[in-house]
Amino acid sequence: MGSAYSRREFLIRGAAAAAAAAALPSLLGAKAAIPMVVYKDPGCGCCNTWVGLMRSAGFEVAARDTPDMQSIKRRYQVPGALASCHTALVGGYVVEGHVAADLITRLLKEKPKVLGLAVPGMPAGSPGMEMGSRRDAYDVLTFDAAGKSAVFAKR
Repeated sequence: MGSAYSRREFLIRGAAAAAAAAALPSLLGAKAAIPMVVYKDPGCGCCNTWVGLMRSAGFEVAARDTPDMQSIKRRYQVPGALASCHTALVGGYVVEGHVAADLITRLLKEKPKVLGLAVPGMPAGSPGMEMGSRRDAYDVLTFDAAGKSAVFAKR
């Protein structure tokens, strides 16, 4: 009988420990990582750097290498004038290029009626495009299905 009691006690304590571990992040105020899928060229170093920055910012990034980025941009309706080297999907939005994590978080919080955000080209000093002290001024743009864009932030 002592053996059955030990097993029961073990199971009860194990269940209590599992419940406590599952509740710990919410008790500590931690947020679950936001999933993000990033399509990028396999040989692009700045894309790998940007993916690392997004992971460091708390996004759960799944990087998908593809040599055919043009088909990805067409599929997700990224206007040609706004194109950059990688395309991400997060929270129902498209994020094109070197957009900073804080602006993606702002997008997800504000939920504007747009397809996504874009940093056209590859401006020096944008996230993933750090080049020492060189920093180009650039706009972070929203875009919609009609190809209309507007300034979301200036950097």
